Amino acid sequence: MVVQVAGRRRGAASLAAAFPGATVIDVTSRGPRPWVRLSPFYPHGGIPVPFSPGTAGASVEGIWQALKVFDTADVDPAKLTATGMTGLKRTVRRFGQVHGHRQGLTGSTLLDYESARRQIYLPVYRWVLEHRAAEEVQGLRRLAEAGDVVLLDYTTNGDVADLSTPLSHAALIRRHLLGDWPA
Repeated sequence: MVVQVAGRRRGAASLAAAFPGATVIDVTSRGPRPWVRLSPFYPHGGIPVPFSPGTAGASVEGIWQALKVFDTADVDPAKLTATGMTGLKRTVRRFGQVHGHRQGLTGSTLLDYESARRQIYLPVYRWVLEHRAAEEVQGLRRLAEAGDVVLLDYTTNGDVADLSTPLSHAALIRRHLLGDWPA
């Protein structure tokens, strides 16, 4: 099974030259159905929020953004219920420096970036792959068993410990398909 990750901004000719004969699938929020359901921005609903028993969020990105803590803003529970795939980001420009991610909506512990990736983002995204996008994952698995697959994302970083660039959900899908989920 060959599954690779490439940047979404690459042109079709560049992708065809780099990955001849591969099935190319855009798994971003701008991708086509059904693959858009693999985007962290997709509002599946009912996604358990880590360290917040009985609380659910609409999307992976909504949960990630809701738990972020800044100079001038703490958690934002409204992000949990947002169902639009835009307007979810909470930025440094608006709220000042990020101090970390709160370990749960009412927790007292702030997690550093890597710890938040491991304790919030990874478990939430894996839960979505297993419970809300299982059909799409199976579809990708079938395609990858039949030939090479390239997943498009805005970033290609699959190393949870590499904090220099955002984590690629396409790289996480690849690792999930290959049975290599990060610890």
